[in-house]
Amino acid sequence: MLSLSPDAARQYQDDGYYAPLRVLSTEQAATLRNHLETYESRAGRLGGPLRQKSHLLFTWLNDLVRQDRILDAVQDLIGPDILCWGSSFFIKEACNTAYVSWHQDSTYWGLEPPDIVTAWIAFSDSTPENGAMRVIPGSHRLDQVPHRDTFAADNLLSRGQEIMVDVDEQRAVTLELKAGEMSLHHVRLIHGSEPNPSATRRIGYAIRYIPTYVRQVAGSHDTATLVRGVDRYGYFEPERRPDADCSPEALAYHAAVTGAHAQILMRGTGREMRA
Repeated sequence: MLSLSPDAARQYQDDGYYAPLRVLSTEQAATLRNHLETYESRAGRLGGPLRQKSHLLFTWLNDLVRQDRILDAVQDLIGPDILCWGSSFFIKEACNTAYVSWHQDSTYWGLEPPDIVTAWIAFSDSTPENGAMRVIPGSHRLDQVPHRDTFAADNLLSRGQEIMVDVDEQRAVTLELKAGEMSLHHVRLIHGSEPNPSATRRIGYAIRYIPTYVRQVAGSHDTATLVRGVDRYGYFEPERRPDADCSPEALAYHAAVTGAHAQILMRGTGREMRA
């Protein structure tokens, strides 16, 4: 039995998102958070490129992107042959000014067609008080709209990109999640989030899933991880599992992959991915 009810799948098609959906127990989410914070206690806060494609660094995240309950729901939306194209930590520290401006995910990814779903996994509770994601229902029906690059210091997006159309914030819906729950949203959905003035850290992990027929049209080389089904197209170079958490081999491979990935995301700016 797949994870999404007909009503849930219909809401995703109509509104461009669905939430919440429990995919991990509270205890499993706490274990993942502990893995992250144990690493950070030794090496410092996870930042910069290490927050991108982190499933190539940590074995427990490589297992997470393959988790059946997540993939069952994603399969309901994009079919049985699934690649994990990317993953990103969105961490807002307590009493922090970091935010995510209104944007569409698809702006600089170079992926066509836009049949792409993001599974946003809550490692901690995500609430209005600590900067939960907000979405504009139905905005996924828009084509790609223009964005401006701001490179604002507190913006968590790679280029500080923000949408260049008026957003009716009165229509915005806040996606509150308990630790272990996830939201699903379409690549064209307009969304963003406010800073975290609260005393609690907000930790989310966004996994970008694509059907195997999607292509990279903005770069000559890209990679992805086959997580379910069969890749009959071969548009992406298969990614390697990390042999151990942050091993020298995993770190070197991650650096090579994210370096090539950054060339796509940052094309035309003359800049590198921010640390």
